[in-house]
Amino acid sequence: MSLIPEKMPHHIAMILDGNGRWAKKRFLPRTMGHRKGAFNIRDIASKCNALGIEYLTMFCFSTENWNRPDSEVSYLMKTPIRYYARYKEQLWNSSVRIRFIGRRDRIPEELRQVMEELEEKTKDHPGLTLTLCIDYGSYDEITTAVKEIAKDVSEQKISVDDITPNLIEQHLFTKDMPPLDLLIRTSGECRISNFLLWQLGYAELYFTDVLWPDFNEKELMKALENYQNRNRRFGGIQNENQ
Repeated sequence: MSLIPEKMPHHIAMILDGNGRWAKKRFLPRTMGHRKGAFNIRDIASKCNALGIEYLTMFCFSTENWNRPDSEVSYLMKTPIRYYARYKEQLWNSSVRIRFIGRRDRIPEELRQVMEELEEKTKDHPGLTLTLCIDYGSYDEITTAVKEIAKDVSEQKISVDDITPNLIEQHLFTKDMPPLDLLIRTSGECRISNFLLWQLGYAELYFTDVLWPDFNEKELMKALENYQNRNRRFGGIQNENQ
C-alpha cells in the first residue's frame, strides 16, 4: 500500500468509538477498553507524525459523556494522569506538540494541571500537533463563539456587518489550525456526534467497522488511501478527464 506524499491530508480528526464494545467482546470491564484505547492514541499519533501529517485532532471525552456512570467518568479523568506520570519524559522529548480543546471549568484540578503542563512542555515541538478534545462539544464551541462575537458587537468593537465566516472561525477553539481534511470514525457508527460541526463543512468522511482499540497502522493506511482516491471539489466542478 503506497501513499502519495503530495496528497496527504494536513489535518485529520478522529472519533474514537468502540472501547466499551471491544471490552465486552472479551468479557472485560469497560474500563479495560478505555485503557487499551488510550494506548492506541499514542500509537496512531506516532504513525501520523512519522507520515508527516501536521494536525491530528481526537475526540476523547464529549460534553455529553458526563452522563455516563460515575465510576466510568472517574476512570476516564484519571487515566491521562496515570499515563502522564509514566510517560511524561517520553512526551517531553518527542517532536509531537500536544494541545487540548474544550471546556476546562468542569475538569478535575489534577487533570487540568497535567493538561497545562503538557501544553507548556511541548509548545515548541516541531512535529505533529496532537489536539485532544476533552469536555468538548460543537454546540458548546459555536455557542461560545456567538457569545464572544455578540459581546464585541454590544461593546461596539465590531458591527453586525463585520460578522463573516472567517470571523466566526477566529472565535472557534480550532482557530489556530488548518481546515479539516478528513474525519475518521471507528466502530461502524455513521454519525458525527456533535464533533467539529463547523469544521466538517468540506471534510471527507471515513467510517470503519473496526473498533478503536483495534484501529492499527494498517487501518490508518487504508483510511488514508481511501482519502487520496477521493475527488475533492469544494462545491466546484472538476474536469472529468482529470
